[in-house]
Amino acid sequence: MTARTLVVLRHAKAVSAAGLADRERPLSKDGEHDAHKVAKALAGLDLRPDLVVCSPSVRTRQTAGLALPDADVLFEPAIYEAYPDELLTLIRRSDPQVRTLVLVGHNPGVQELVRELTKGDDDTGFSPGAFAVIEVDGEWAELDAGRVVARWSPKGH
Repeated sequence: MTARTLVVLRHAKAVSAAGLADRERPLSKDGEHDAHKVAKALAGLDLRPDLVVCSPSVRTRQTAGLALPDADVLFEPAIYEAYPDELLTLIRRSDPQVRTLVLVGHNPGVQELVRELTKGDDDTGFSPGAFAVIEVDGEWAELDAGRVVARWSPKGH
């Protein structure tokens, strides 16, 4: 069996601006700072993604760019407002050559995805900028469960 790593990352804190479409909301100054902290946390865990799959919203793009500056990023419109089953379907389509995959998305989808993959064993919430590192066995196409091996949140660090 082959172990793979899935990192599920919620975008960092975004601004709330009247008249600005939700997809266009950028990161706040705190969000930018937190995204840099995500980069340090991921580096400290020695996580180097083979691929980053990211929602096309401004805040997720900025989070990915600041947290994973050297990574190959695929912008996937289906992630925006996706339910956990839709996110899981997207992950299952990943190239078998990808060993470490990062998904950058939105709540409630990312939090519910982690809960479903861990069979509810990891239900500690997902504040903006938080991530979970999930170890999975087998191929992406067969993914249905995993084990959380690390959690990180800007609020907890």
